[in-house]
Amino acid sequence: MEALIFNINPFVSTLVTHKSLISPGFSLNQVYLTPTATCKKKIRASKYPNFRMAEPAQNPVLKQQRVVIPNKHGEKLVGLLHDTGSKEIVILCHGFLSNKENMTMGNLAAALENEGITAFRFDFAGNGESEGSFEYGNYWREAEDLRAVVQHFNAANRVVRAVLGHSKGGGVVLLYASKYNDIGAVVNVSGRYNLERGVKERLGEDFMERLNREGFIDVKNKSGKTIYRVTKESMADRLNTNMHEACLNIDNNCRVLTVHGTLDEIIPVEDAIEFSKIIPNHELHTVEGANHGYSSHQAELATIVLRFIMSAQL
Repeated sequence: MEALIFNINPFVSTLVTHKSLISPGFSLNQVYLTPTATCKKKIRASKYPNFRMAEPAQNPVLKQQRVVIPNKHGEKLVGLLHDTGSKEIVILCHGFLSNKENMTMGNLAAALENEGITAFRFDFAGNGESEGSFEYGNYWREAEDLRAVVQHFNAANRVVRAVLGHSKGGGVVLLYASKYNDIGAVVNVSGRYNLERGVKERLGEDFMERLNREGFIDVKNKSGKTIYRVTKESMADRLNTNMHEACLNIDNNCRVLTVHGTLDEIIPVEDAIEFSKIIPNHELHTVEGANHGYSSHQAELATIVLRFIMSAQL
């Protein structure tokens, strides 16, 4: 599998700044990451003495590369490789209506960098810079996009230590693990367990009636501009994706971490509890007071994720 690689400016700061963020869970324009006082006692900051997210990285990225990887449909997936020189790599997957540039993806990449771990964040097909058309649903199709990325780095003699996904991306990495047994660690950040939930909140109580009558629903923003279209087929794709059934197929040797905010306004924390009931090798960590985008809990999220990923070495 071929990939196009472009060198761009080195990433030398762990400050992540965005002018705008598409995902509704992200509302901050600037985030300076410093340790929070709310971090749970079982997370010991002293275990990672180099983890200082508001300071320059102790293991700075040697080069940040724009990497283009074709998926199985021939569409070019665009990502950013934070290469620290380590052969081990963590792949980061964004959520619904988001992309590789969102706050959480950038901050987690910086945290991994600070521990000397290479990270790769990319856009699923139809999102961000990647080719393809945006489609509602598409959970399994995005899992295949992730498959193309994993295979690319395996072929490049990298060791994929973990895959991590936020929101919809959390569901995607779990689906991936249920189908492919080539990843030892999976991090599900605020993923949805019951995909039948959340639809009425976005589309209205009569969404099925409208889909049956008109064949599609255009979701618009406050100014009346269409953001995306939901078709009968794409709705069926979502509703037929069974996370419970899939998670039962995750290998016992695959370590899974689920992180969820107790004040998540988009996906209830109860979904995280359901995952903990059915995934065999599972760790659940709830973040007190965190919303869906971890707007005020970015450092705590990164600490939890690092503890889990670094423990894979032990």
